[in-house]
Amino acid sequence: MGMDLSPKLVILLLSALVIAILRLHRFFIRRQCASCHGCQPVARSFTRDPFLGLDRIPCTLRALKQHKILEQGCTLFRTYGNTFTLKELQRSVILTIEPENIKTVLSLRFHDYGIHYRLAPFKPLLGEGIFSTDGEHWAESRALIRPSFTRDQVADVRELEELIGDLFAFLPRDGTTVVDLQELFFRYTIDSATAFLFGQSVATLKKSQEDLGFAEAFHYAQKAVLTRGTLGPLNMVYRDRRADECNRICRDFAQQFVEEAVQAVELSKNTKGIDDAQPDTDAKHQKHIFSHELASRTSDKQRILDELMNVLLAGRDTTASLLSNMFFVLAKNRAIWHKLRAEVAVLQGQPPTYNELRGLKYVQCCVNESLRLHPVVPRNEREATRDTVLPLGGGKNGLSPVFVPKGTIVSYNIYAMHRRTDIYGADANEFHPERWEDGKLRPHWGYLPFNGGPRICIGQRYALTEVAYVLVRMVQEFAAMESADPGPWEESLALTLCSRNGVKVRLFPT
Repeated sequence: MGMDLSPKLVILLLSALVIAILRLHRFFIRRQCASCHGCQPVARSFTRDPFLGLDRIPCTLRALKQHKILEQGCTLFRTYGNTFTLKELQRSVILTIEPENIKTVLSLRFHDYGIHYRLAPFKPLLGEGIFSTDGEHWAESRALIRPSFTRDQVADVRELEELIGDLFAFLPRDGTTVVDLQELFFRYTIDSATAFLFGQSVATLKKSQEDLGFAEAFHYAQKAVLTRGTLGPLNMVYRDRRADECNRICRDFAQQFVEEAVQAVELSKNTKGIDDAQPDTDAKHQKHIFSHELASRTSDKQRILDELMNVLLAGRDTTASLLSNMFFVLAKNRAIWHKLRAEVAVLQGQPPTYNELRGLKYVQCCVNESLRLHPVVPRNEREATRDTVLPLGGGKNGLSPVFVPKGTIVSYNIYAMHRRTDIYGADANEFHPERWEDGKLRPHWGYLPFNGGPRICIGQRYALTEVAYVLVRMVQEFAAMESADPGPWEESLALTLCSRNGVKVRLFPT
């Protein structure tokens, strides 16, 4: 008696067969690809649970509670080697601190990887700009923004000097009063960032805590971005009305400068014929305004707004975090402060020019060393958008190539890589600016404070200039600085890395 199969069951069985054949075909294709490249599997894994990786949760939660996630990462790499794997729910993750692997992901095989899978949390605040898009849209954003970060624009330090006075007004000079520099640095950088972007500072250093408005809304909106990112797929059902309101406040605030910029550019075009007939003697002294530069390149107001919000996020947090981490360490190293004072004495108390800043070698060494020891973006990752290969990490010795299937996450840990003793010496965990003095230390892809490849931070020169400028002016203004925090530096890991306990110091004027 024959079996009478229903059409639905036949379709179901055929579908299952097709899926099985396709998966088997993909398996053999991948195995052949791995064999052609001499790939070996990564020898060690942090998780023993092969399905969800749930066994790693207890130690991760413990590290979070102790504010030692980055320290835990260093321990894991010492234990499992420079490249290992783990399972994160349904995601396969390869973790690495091999410079050649990172170079491959960020540069050599740039088009094999993407970040679109983790961009959704940024959209409510940032829209679609250079940091919140991937692919063609990102490339257009970078081309749109790049002209605003040329040497001529970055070299104009007049705005930085104007704001330094506001910062100094907050600082006690009796050698006994304790002040938290980290809080003030975040105010300073949002003031300087808005002045650069909008042509008008939000002047938080001139306002009371209760009157910060935009700055407070921006701070909360950023925290919501981090929360959404932490939730992963659950972000789709996450609701935070206060965050929604803060996003609206921030974008409405920036929108007024978009309107002003578009109008200014239109007015400039209408009067160009008249102006061309007269010599422009003030052109070199005109203040560069980022929003006006964008408006001269596109009339799309939404695009201008989104790019402004993206650059504001990076401009404020990156610089403030770098300043905070560096001053935390400097406050505990009086000898380094005195050495800095000896170097800047050549300026005879005058504010430095851009070229003079670049000539202060020990200042640059201190900035480089802070970025090494406490990189402001200590971890990052990419998703393989196609089957690809990493050059190192396979086999028992970790020297063979590794096959990376499409959908795999490659996570690279800058914080741990910057503390590799085979790259930076036995004192890699110590703040030692002198390691950069003779110019012999050239870690190449082993030093990535601003990422690398096509997505390297477009504003890094601006950030480095601002940080060096603030450092020089503080060293000129204060003969000594001592820490009021007896404990070691502890991580506060949000969108950027800064000190969990702030930067509490006492200052002694010259």
